[in-house]
Amino acid sequence: MKPSLISSLLALCATVMPTLAQEKPNVLLIVADDLGLQLSCYGDKHIHTPHIDALAASGTRFRTAYVTQSSCSPSRASIFTGLFPHTHGHIGLAKPLNPPLREEFRDQTLPALMKAAGYRTGIIGKLHVNPKSAFPFDLSRNADLGPHGAREVRAMAEAAGAFIAAEPAKPFFLMMSYVDPHHPFAAQMDGLPEKPTRRGEVPAWPFQQVENDAVLEEAANYCNCVRRLDAGVGMLMEQLKASGRDENTLIIFLGDNGPPFSRGKITCYEAGLRTPFLLRWQGVTQPGLVSEAFVSSVDILPTILDAIGLAIPPHVQGRSLRAVGAGDNTGWRTTLAGEFHQHGERPFFPRRALRDIRYQVIHNLLAGKLTLNPRVDGDTASQVAQTAAYEGTPACKAMELLADPPEWELYDLEADPWQFHNLAADPAHAETLKRMQGLLRDWQVETEDPLLDPAAVARKHAEVNQ
Repeated sequence: MKPSLISSLLALCATVMPTLAQEKPNVLLIVADDLGLQLSCYGDKHIHTPHIDALAASGTRFRTAYVTQSSCSPSRASIFTGLFPHTHGHIGLAKPLNPPLREEFRDQTLPALMKAAGYRTGIIGKLHVNPKSAFPFDLSRNADLGPHGAREVRAMAEAAGAFIAAEPAKPFFLMMSYVDPHHPFAAQMDGLPEKPTRRGEVPAWPFQQVENDAVLEEAANYCNCVRRLDAGVGMLMEQLKASGRDENTLIIFLGDNGPPFSRGKITCYEAGLRTPFLLRWQGVTQPGLVSEAFVSSVDILPTILDAIGLAIPPHVQGRSLRAVGAGDNTGWRTTLAGEFHQHGERPFFPRRALRDIRYQVIHNLLAGKLTLNPRVDGDTASQVAQTAAYEGTPACKAMELLADPPEWELYDLEADPWQFHNLAADPAHAETLKRMQGLLRDWQVETEDPLLDPAAVARKHAEVNQ
């Protein structure tokens, strides 16, 4: 080959390579702290979220999605690894006495894999997973966003715009980790929302069925946090569009667990495990598609790896959403599982849960061994439910069950969507309970759940609780 031809080919390669790099999809992962289905695109009639609704309309909205555990750190560790907490080991909040991510998975997290694939990686907002060394983001910004950190949605959008624009020839993976709507709730911050929702303008939570002034005040301010989050997502989308990279960016949006109210967060009820889940994938998803496929936060890592052309490691327990995102549910899962271990450093109170299209079963592995505080964060609804005005009501009984649950719970989600009537002891539902118990056990066997062994449950109970 003549030297001049070699030089020409090398010059051609030099001009093509940056273009090929740019053709690799960027990835934008948006996680909202303690966000359940309180969005207008999910049917909430009291919270208007136009910017998140627009994102939903631009791609696929999954009607039923579970996080793996309704607690921040275990849930986020699952997002980062594609594994359930009983496998990745990060079973409680990122606190000194709680176990961190297992060592064998620390080089297999999303930021580690994306970085190895040539991506610039960034997180703006909260990480809250240990050890931090397992999450090697090139950029990590949180406290320096302003006095309120990742509640400063304007600053977050500006930081995202700067990160996206920094190296246009290189693909990026950016996680936007908003604190809103986590407790404590700020009715207004930095002028957002412009007109805050007031007490009484939104009802009490249907999964609690109790109300007083304090409960209604918290519900209104949670709404304000969601509305501020929505404004922030709108600002983020404007930054992405201004960069010219929006058409080649895979976007995933979800909450890390349900809302921080009793019978929501840190439970295995639907209000704790179900969150919004939106997917926009150029050339795959269809604008406005509402999917009935059961999806899980363990599906995020394999979806992203599939989109960027990387092999999915064999240990991953989730599946790529490529097919269901396009509307093809053939061969997809027909059940959805979640779990719980602990939130703070104690108590350890493990649960396993599984639902199908109609029923949900919950196994409380230490039922009768200890009682629980039904409160979460600053919520006072469990105390209200114990007052004389609620004596004998479904709300009172539900809060009592939350504090001292039986071994098994079974709910008909069609007839009882807010889960006030435990059918596990009803002879009329004995066959359903047996069927759901079998499906739950199958999932535990498939995922090699160590707590299938009662001795392992007893050892952990003795180690943490006694």
